[in-house]
Amino acid sequence: MKKVLVTGGAGFIGSNFVYYWLERYPEDRVICVDALTYAGNLSTLEKALQNPQFRFYKTDICDREAIYEIFRKEMPDAVVNFAAESHVDRSIDAPEIFLKTNVLGTQVLLDASRAFGVKRYHQVSTDEVYGDLPLDRPDLFFTESTPIHTSSPYSASKASADLLVLAYHRTYGLPVTVSRCSNNYGPYHFPEKLIPLMIVNCLHDKPLPVYGEGLNVRDWLYVTDHCKAIDRILCDGRVGEVYNVGGHNEMRNIDIVRLICQKLSKPESLITYVADRKGHDMRYAIDPAKISEELGWKPETSFAEGIEKTVSWYLENRSWWEPIISGEYRSYYEKMYGKA
Repeated sequence: MKKVLVTGGAGFIGSNFVYYWLERYPEDRVICVDALTYAGNLSTLEKALQNPQFRFYKTDICDREAIYEIFRKEMPDAVVNFAAESHVDRSIDAPEIFLKTNVLGTQVLLDASRAFGVKRYHQVSTDEVYGDLPLDRPDLFFTESTPIHTSSPYSASKASADLLVLAYHRTYGLPVTVSRCSNNYGPYHFPEKLIPLMIVNCLHDKPLPVYGEGLNVRDWLYVTDHCKAIDRILCDGRVGEVYNVGGHNEMRNIDIVRLICQKLSKPESLITYVADRKGHDMRYAIDPAKISEELGWKPETSFAEGIEKTVSWYLENRSWWEPIISGEYRSYYEKMYGKA
């Protein structure tokens, strides 16, 4: 039986990975570590908490003593690090927290992995470390050899973590892999990000804020496809390597917003253009040839299928997101574990 330690497992991608792994490998134990900051929601893991193969620790990855104690107790075979501050706007307002969690927290996990003989440390990163691509060059894509060229404190902190992970492999021989993914979407996405925000606002007939003219292009990846990619990398990925994970689903932000309006039968007059974000990247596009050729992974979910699933999920799971927009979701942990 393997033991997989998942950090940031109460967040969007991390929680989807937890559920994916428990279903795909029912004999494995999944240990989840999450600080339950503003985007961490323990109710997301309500079903997992009923699984005897799942264990949850409310712990900050920057807390070296607590992290070492968890490693000592659980002795994980693999670590998958999703834990990160990830919202670009928040990084512009408060860069310090991003550097602390995304860089120093990663260092703590790397040191613990070395100390307790972890067989594979996997760092979940982002295509944002590459900067952006021009809109008038649709022939250009990010590859693993594209130079790092960050635009925000968030992407700079993620790039720093990637370099640290790779340095631990070269210096200490730690068995590591890194994946850089395009924009994810799907169930349990915190409703401050584009797709869930637009769905929720549409359902409340609220304005739909779109940066600039909404012409920024993103490559969208359905979250379950991302989980499958990480699975392939953990099982067969080459140690010390970076793998780009993309969905081949490039969409302009404004087109996504219009599509959500259409699916929810809401007028496009709800769309409100707002001042553009500072240093806003224009286009992200990933070439996933390496992971496809080496590991046989390809995205399975088209954007048309994925957005249909996502909109349906938010319609059917109001009990998950309504407490979030009201702020009441934070009380779930206290209900489960008390205030201590």
